[in-house]
Amino acid sequence: MHEHPTNRRAFSLGMAINTVYVIIEATVGLLIGSVALVADALHNLSDVLSLALSWLADKLTHRSPTLRRTYGMKGGSILAALINAFILLVGMAAIIIEAIGRFRNPGHVAGTPMMIVAGVGILINGGTALLFMHGRQGDLNIRSAFLHMAADAGVSAAVVVAGFIMNLTGWNWVDPLMSIIVGVVVLVATWGLLRDAVNLALAAVPRSVDVKEVGKIIANYPTVKSYHDLHIWAVSTTDTALTVHLERTTRADNDKFISNLSARLRRHCAIDHITIQIECGDYAKMSAMDNNY
Repeated sequence: MHEHPTNRRAFSLGMAINTVYVIIEATVGLLIGSVALVADALHNLSDVLSLALSWLADKLTHRSPTLRRTYGMKGGSILAALINAFILLVGMAAIIIEAIGRFRNPGHVAGTPMMIVAGVGILINGGTALLFMHGRQGDLNIRSAFLHMAADAGVSAAVVVAGFIMNLTGWNWVDPLMSIIVGVVVLVATWGLLRDAVNLALAAVPRSVDVKEVGKIIANYPTVKSYHDLHIWAVSTTDTALTVHLERTTRADNDKFISNLSARLRRHCAIDHITIQIECGDYAKMSAMDNNY
């Protein structure tokens, strides 16, 4: 399984453009004394690192399985999404703390250069986000990259607004205020990503899978008498696994039964790796007794 060329181009272009922009934005922010601009640059730097991490995880996801890693390194994409969310949370918390301190001594900020640099950021971050728009629905790792870039576009827009207000009013405290607003907005946007990444890391059922629908398909499938020990978890941000034990009313055509039920689960529930264990006789009775304890 090879790395998708669209993802490869998106990561390469996104990292290159944003690296150049971070250097320019941080330099201008330091020269004009804008904490909002420097904060945005630091956030963009974290996004460059996050893009690199997501890109590496995407490559590892396509590594072939080995005797030791029977699923390959698919779990790396879950780890990348979790780390990305953590980086955002820590980075935004640091920015908010710094901005609160700046309220005591906001200092003079040149609004026009601030607006120009942040305006360029809207184009760069928004364009980079569009590169990941297509794959964000089915892959939490790609979604984390998309959210980083989309959030940056919003952050840059907020910086433009801050610069405009300061030019009109001379209120330099708007700069740290906007930094706080930006930090809070990004924290809120990151919470859903962090929640989903933690759930996947803890082997919870992915949000894309309807457990009740899975149970209904299995229970109502012809010749199924009962089922138990149903487990569904994420192997990666794009691959889902399922195991289940069940009893049938007949022992005929077990191989065909497993093949057909697996195909239905893949088709209707988007589950990739399916293991069905059919129980019969004394073993089925013992398993049922164990589940009662």
